[in-house]
Amino acid sequence: MSNLKILTFSTLFPNKIQKTHGIFVQTRLGYLRQSGQIDSRVMAPVPWFPWSHSRFGDYGQFAKISAQDHCLDNVPVSHPRYPVIPKIGMSAAPMLMALSVAKSLFHIHKNIFPFQVIDAHYFYPDGVAAAWLGKQLGVPVVITARGTDINLIPKYALPRRMIKWAAEHSAGMITVCAALKESLVELGIDARKVTVLRNGVDLVRFQPGDRQQARQALSLTRRTLLSVGHLITRKGHDLAIKALMDLPDTDLLIAGSGPEENSLRALADQCQVSDRVRFLGALPQEQLPDCYRAADALILASSREGWANVLLESMACGTPVVASNVWGTPEVVTNQAAGVLMPERSPAGVTAGVNTLFLNKPNSSETRHHAEQFSWQDTTDGQLALFRSIIEKK
Repeated sequence: MSNLKILTFSTLFPNKIQKTHGIFVQTRLGYLRQSGQIDSRVMAPVPWFPWSHSRFGDYGQFAKISAQDHCLDNVPVSHPRYPVIPKIGMSAAPMLMALSVAKSLFHIHKNIFPFQVIDAHYFYPDGVAAAWLGKQLGVPVVITARGTDINLIPKYALPRRMIKWAAEHSAGMITVCAALKESLVELGIDARKVTVLRNGVDLVRFQPGDRQQARQALSLTRRTLLSVGHLITRKGHDLAIKALMDLPDTDLLIAGSGPEENSLRALADQCQVSDRVRFLGALPQEQLPDCYRAADALILASSREGWANVLLESMACGTPVVASNVWGTPEVVTNQAAGVLMPERSPAGVTAGVNTLFLNKPNSSETRHHAEQFSWQDTTDGQLALFRSIIEKK
């Protein structure tokens, strides 16, 4: 049986400047490649921006990314540029992206890598652009919905219509949790075209280890909570900080970087808990396991999550979670071994969740055992079956 030729298309993919950007897409592709049944290439479009100075934030980082093709983990990756127009950018983004990368994509397909399927990640604008490009090429497209692309963007009328158009013109769709499939069906999309393939967890990288050594490395002496994620409003780091006011003798580690860092530091001062909050910055994947092992619990207070990888990473290291009851999270936190769902998404909800967890805290082996059911093999098998069936139909 010959290998499938798959082109992954997404703005969410790591690069030499932003090494953890969209790492969940790279991870899923990596496990798919390990099957030995696909050949792959990646197109990860990047917003065009003229200046690379750090004061321009993410756009300054995008400007630093080389436009030249390169290899990442032995996979060829290209970063064509596309324009982003202020104010009207959201509505115009799919077509601007598609038109900007079309020449490069068509050249790759005709002369370099005759891919059989476009594997698009994130429904808007990426999936919409990919659906249009696939239509022009006569190549089937599979779109993976991951969270905000379905639980927020369809609230806007024009993007919602474009998402529905892309769904109708796709050969298949994948969602990372059942809740996102239900949302697609509520938009009027045929449930038979949607496959639920949840993300797995790297059970080798994320596993229990020397907890005492990990705590000593971070100079931890008290009960410690950990909050991991980009420092943006929807991640709810502020709720964890405020909860400390009712959680004495408890410290909080925050791993991540982002635009809300200064306001979160100011909030810790205002709540008079700054001596118990430590900002670790953005950490590479290889450093996260020791943080999970050192903590007594992970806090995830997000307002929206498709499938939060940090939950499984923490559990795989033997550390239970306290999480907001949103979208795919209840599909992960299903029993006491995994942790606790907050009764409400608020500082009081965080406090109540932490207190409930520590009344009957599971041991690390129980939590690890729960995480072990979330391997990547089922996801990989599901992708291969879906891609092969689509190619055979074509």
